[in-house]
Amino acid sequence: MRLADFDFPLPRELIADRPVEPRETARLLQIPASGDLADRHIADLPDLLRPGDLVVCNDTKVIPARLAGKRGAATVEVTLHHDEGGGAWRAFAKGARRLHPGDRLEFAENFAARVVEKHAQGDVTLRFEMEGPAFRAALARHGAMPLPPYIKRPSGGDPRDRADYQTMFARAEGAVAAPTAGLHFTPRLVASLAARGIGIASLTLHVGPGTFLPVKTDDPRAHTMHAEWGELSAETAAQIAAAKRAGGRVVALGTTSLRLLESAAAETGEVRPFSDETRLFVLPGYRFRAIDVLLTNFHLPRSTLLMLVAALAGLDRIKAAYAHAVERRYRFFSYGDACLIERPD
Repeated sequence: MRLADFDFPLPRELIADRPVEPRETARLLQIPASGDLADRHIADLPDLLRPGDLVVCNDTKVIPARLAGKRGAATVEVTLHHDEGGGAWRAFAKGARRLHPGDRLEFAENFAARVVEKHAQGDVTLRFEMEGPAFRAALARHGAMPLPPYIKRPSGGDPRDRADYQTMFARAEGAVAAPTAGLHFTPRLVASLAARGIGIASLTLHVGPGTFLPVKTDDPRAHTMHAEWGELSAETAAQIAAAKRAGGRVVALGTTSLRLLESAAAETGEVRPFSDETRLFVLPGYRFRAIDVLLTNFHLPRSTLLMLVAALAGLDRIKAAYAHAVERRYRFFSYGDACLIERPD
């Protein structure tokens, strides 16, 4: 297994920088367990799933974690990614090599932080001069949504992204990236799923910066995943168990839901309550225990997420599907179209 195995050519113009409206009109490539690919739309999802299936969504809420400010006369931009408590945050910073412990970063009047530590991983620890509700309020006023680097926005962010880059399920604050498959869902689509007898359950996985970080090792198995915190309640575990007993399938809405479901699954496939960090890295050869179907967007070349979908469908099948998507001009990445992958028997 080599990193180059997960590469593919992608024209720049196929990278979406805005979601389609209405959301259900996004395209959906159906990748069945066997048989031909099929071009659909998100609105077709109720007909593509079965009565008794259970869709499991991620209810994490993206915080406006990107901040632009000053270090003296120099401009600085940081993206917060882990709350360490007491006003301290781990953060990625542009030009981090020029920062030093003790530097004061001013993001707005009465909203500043000092550099506490620089880390070997390339990020820094900042300590803000406020915490708790006051910090959250200041972050809401002055922060921007932490869009992936392939979507370009002004330094102060784009107000539209406050709504566009948040799913309808968002409830638990803590993510620094959206669980993007959920961006396609609307109340109307959920109502259509319910009318067909398809349930919705939720879990929480706070998506961290690892979703954007490239794999730098030629052998992907040597890559280290960043830890992400997740929680799956006893209620959701019971919903999953009931759906399986009745013959329904577990449909992961996005790779984040899949990773937490698999982290919470026993060898027998039983999904148990979970509250912990996960570093699960799904590569070809992984034996899936909890999920049957995955709805997910199209992922970056050489990314851990592309490796995950290759593990589910098979690398050759995924390469063929992605080539089809490029040829048919599907829209790629966070604001793009999606695919529905059934796990082979």
